[in-house]
Amino acid sequence: MSRLNWCKKQSKGIKLIDPSDNLSKEYFASAEETLKVLHSMKNTGSRMWLATTKYYFKYLAIYSVFMKLGIKCEIHECSIDLVSFLEQNGIFRDGTYNNLFKDKDLRIDNQYYLKNKPVIIDFEELSDFLINIHSIIDSLDKKKIDELRKLIFSL
Repeated sequence: MSRLNWCKKQSKGIKLIDPSDNLSKEYFASAEETLKVLHSMKNTGSRMWLATTKYYFKYLAIYSVFMKLGIKCEIHECSIDLVSFLEQNGIFRDGTYNNLFKDKDLRIDNQYYLKNKPVIIDFEELSDFLINIHSIIDSLDKKKIDELRKLIFSL
């Protein structure tokens, strides 16, 4: 939890904003679009762009949940830490944090360090991830949103 507390103190860290169904829908639509882009580039062999696109697909989907909750965070590490917290509190599925963390590391390795590591793209798994995110968003009513916001900011 000390990591989340650090994130809340950063100027671009975890901040409360007004919950927004519209922004949530926009980020979700961006995730859907990114999945289509990923599908169109699957045979290019560009491990850098496959890793980058796969990561941002997941990040945009996760961020759609944040917008529904009214949470803004511009530091990826902090966003991923928040995913861990929400996973521990039953919002995200078990393994969401680990998968997102691994995808971020793969993106950094392939994009910035040009390591050209293999990128596993399982479109059935990615589609299931997006469906799960949609069901999370649908399950978040005002009461649950208020509970989670209080829980995050009372740490």
